[in-house]
Amino acid sequence: MAERIFGRARRPRRIREALRQLISPNAPRAPMKTASHDMSHSLSPSKAARSVAITLLPVMAAVLAGFLVVGAALPVLPLHVNHLGFGSIVVGMVAGTQFAASLLSRVWSGAYSDTKGGKRAVVTGLVTALVAGLLYVLSSVFESVPIISIAILLVGRAALGGAESFIITGGVSWGLALVDPAHAGKVIAWVGTAMFAALASGGPLGPMLFASHGFVAIGAFSSVLPLLVLLLLVWAKGPLPRPRTAKSDVGSVIGAVWLPGVAAALSSIGYGAILAFGSLLYAIRHWEPIWLGFTAFGVALIGVRVICGHLPDKFGGARVALWFVLVQSAGLVLMGLAGGGATASIGAALAGLGYSLVFPGLGVEAVRGVSPENRGLAMGLYTAFLDVAMAIGSPLLGWIADRGGLSAVFIVSGAVTLCTAAIAARLLGSGRMTLPKLRRTAASSRRCRGTFR
Repeated sequence: MAERIFGRARRPRRIREALRQLISPNAPRAPMKTASHDMSHSLSPSKAARSVAITLLPVMAAVLAGFLVVGAALPVLPLHVNHLGFGSIVVGMVAGTQFAASLLSRVWSGAYSDTKGGKRAVVTGLVTALVAGLLYVLSSVFESVPIISIAILLVGRAALGGAESFIITGGVSWGLALVDPAHAGKVIAWVGTAMFAALASGGPLGPMLFASHGFVAIGAFSSVLPLLVLLLLVWAKGPLPRPRTAKSDVGSVIGAVWLPGVAAALSSIGYGAILAFGSLLYAIRHWEPIWLGFTAFGVALIGVRVICGHLPDKFGGARVALWFVLVQSAGLVLMGLAGGGATASIGAALAGLGYSLVFPGLGVEAVRGVSPENRGLAMGLYTAFLDVAMAIGSPLLGWIADRGGLSAVFIVSGAVTLCTAAIAARLLGSGRMTLPKLRRTAASSRRCRGTFR
């Protein structure tokens, strides 16, 4: 009887160990636990969520500040490029250069995060962002010679693409190292929330700086802010990288990531349309303020992630992505058909609401197929699919805008985004071991052991 009682008391620990091995088969049997790990198992769900949020605050603050540099330039880049005398195709090239540079640095930033630590990757990204800001300033000096100015701007955008890769990949890797694996969905959602909060805040901030002192003000802001954040990060703690139990198998990581990555790429075409052409749509149609669409997208995305960021962990990433991508697609089509700024802003908000949990939901599917010491590489590869979509999609959307108008950009983006639903449905029916399935497996195992005792 005593053995039966004490055996029951020990089962939750054994089940947790089994879950950990199922999620991360290459992980050590008894890894060192972080403070947030212990707290998340001893607190109620709501208190555990608050504990995770507090643990992630330094990471979110660093990502927030780093992406303000990106967000301040986004609404004014199309206007600045048009001011230099170039058209929509060059606008798409300028936007796509950042994403192409991000793509080329994703695997590097992921491997760097795994070997050197997420915090160090974030610091590297901030230093590169500072350099990009200085190049923005230099580009402004040569505005009287547009071809030189646009060439320097393209180099600055490439540098910022590398910075963005290290900041977001390092930030997610840093966050995953700080909390329990069961909260992977929250990490991806909330670190992404910091990113979009910065992009949404940059919506009004960028045009204000641009209107007062031109593009040189954007460059000065982009140089000073990373420097201030670097000084603050001296006091933030960064866990040491996990010891590697075996050499990274890039092939197996790609095998776990590619299908969620393709789905994320398709859904990100709509995100890229709003980034590159949202403010231009408002400016050409004289809808004021020109940043309202992008800000509506960002505010809706942030709100949903703050309130519902736990849904991928609770119901499974593929299921949540399937629900939300339908809303995103509808919002993009509504933007394309809108006859006024209010309708377009509602469409942008719906697109943000939908996209809010598509990317983290699919990200959960990607990282749960790899061992903990390869999660930085997995997130780097996963976000690389987004960069492919942006690098190829932005110029193509520019070509569509030249031939079919800006409305066609958003209608086509909505149709492409809808294709994500088919892949999410396949992931849902593929038998991947999501957390809800693991919980059911563990419960079934517990009942079986109780029967045979």
